[in-house]
Amino acid sequence: MKKIILDTNFLLIPMQFKVDIFSEFNRICNFNYKLFVFESSINELKKIISNQKGKNKKAAQIALKLIKSKNIGMIRSDEQYVDSLILENLDKDTIIATQDMELKNKVLDKGSSVIILRQKKYLKLVERKLYK
Repeated sequence: MKKIILDTNFLLIPMQFKVDIFSEFNRICNFNYKLFVFESSINELKKIISNQKGKNKKAAQIALKLIKSKNIGMIRSDEQYVDSLILENLDKDTIIATQDMELKNKVLDKGSSVIILRQKKYLKLVERKLYK
């Protein structure tokens, strides 16, 4: 079973771009998987809700609701910086879902796969061996 870890910015996609990331995961993942999020990402979403207004606040609220309703597993974390946690928890059965280009490149350089949003409307699985 593969583990897909969702970066905080990836959780904002459903509201920001009106993309159903969960049906997209089913479309692109022809293998068994479980979705996870770091506790630090949940804290980041709560911070967005308390510190921001408008679209970002609404996107973060929806993200928290989706985490609960879609039964996304939570990985406990002491460290606050989610990118570091992601890079520390990579293995051959872990895929990272992110919109952060720098993080995407680091994950690919370490030999893991990423899931990215393409053309603001669909997800794409990028595997290291296909990436130049």
